[in-house]
Amino acid sequence: MKNRFDYGDTVRVTRNVRDDGTYPGRAIGDLLVRRGSVGNVIEIGTFLQDQVIYTVHFLDLDRIVGCREEELIGADEPWNPSRFEAREKVAAARHFAVAGDVVVPLGTVGEVIRVMREAEGEVHYDVSFPGRFLRIPESSLAPVGSAAADAEAAT
Repeated sequence: MKNRFDYGDTVRVTRNVRDDGTYPGRAIGDLLVRRGSVGNVIEIGTFLQDQVIYTVHFLDLDRIVGCREEELIGADEPWNPSRFEAREKVAAARHFAVAGDVVVPLGTVGEVIRVMREAEGEVHYDVSFPGRFLRIPESSLAPVGSAAADAEAAT
């Protein structure tokens, strides 16, 4: 098993890192490091003999956190930030139609299943709406509690 990063490398975390119960003084689920944060690799290990785990010191936060290799990219690699993250609730900012039929009305609340930042341009999301699974551009989604979500709740 070859590790992608080495001691001292500067890396960026690509998704929010939350406490899984192993961070002292924090509750399970507490946000430890926000996606996009940059830190330095200070240790390299493995978990279950098949996952590389990097201990990363996030200097701005003065926090040391373990990160899986798939959660990291090099700090100088292209980074496309996103408004939403996996498992986050979002609202449809417009009606979504398939073959001319509205399948997801404005304001319908769904859950982000996957974030696609890899492509150039706008970030896209796989979103699970009630009875429908769609790939949606970021500009077509709104935070829950926004005007789009409130419009649906009023109807």
